[in-house]
Amino acid sequence: MNNLANLLTISSLICGFVSIIFSLEGHFTFAAWAIILSGIFDGLDGQVARRNPVPSDFGKELDSLVDVVSFGIAPSILSYIFVYPNFYFWATLTLFIYLACSVIRLAKYNITPKEKLANYFYGLPTTVGAGILVSFILMHRKYTRLPPPIIFLFIVLSLSFLMVSRIRYLNLDGLKQVLGKYLLPVLAIALIVFILLPEITLFSLFIVYLIFSPFLIKRIA
Repeated sequence: MNNLANLLTISSLICGFVSIIFSLEGHFTFAAWAIILSGIFDGLDGQVARRNPVPSDFGKELDSLVDVVSFGIAPSILSYIFVYPNFYFWATLTLFIYLACSVIRLAKYNITPKEKLANYFYGLPTTVGAGILVSFILMHRKYTRLPPPIIFLFIVLSLSFLMVSRIRYLNLDGLKQVLGKYLLPVLAIALIVFILLPEITLFSLFIVYLIFSPFLIKRIA
């Protein structure tokens, strides 16, 4: 199980690295989808790792280091190049804050006792923060040719704060408990809508999680 989990983690890293290359080449749509794919691998490796009766310290450290690349550096580079034509200094400062907060978030996760992470995280997960940024970019590129709005930088700052906050957010196990028998129908509906409107579906799902997850925790905490 450990080897499979580590293989999935490395797959997440490959996607993060590919995203950086695509961003530098100006292929923003491909760069964004590579980060989304990286998030899928990250979720899978977590589920596989939990099935292992003997936790792997190596796997935990590897996962966090990969997350720094795939959900810290990669979305920061993509976002910077995305807003560069209109904002230079402010984009640099804002996205450095985002990167720093994502690293702090992951460091705090590593030192948090596992019994406190059974069903939720403290602070917005870096995968969700990156997902909101890249799905916003996907929507903007598909539905408008206008310059990136300044509100994007406020979104970045807001996500930075939420990542290092003490607000609790459901993890996958917590979501399963909260949704229960409704989980599969919700996923089926989301998949159907995703096929029709992938960018809007992704952004909407991430925003729904960001807003409602802290309130749903009260049902299991």
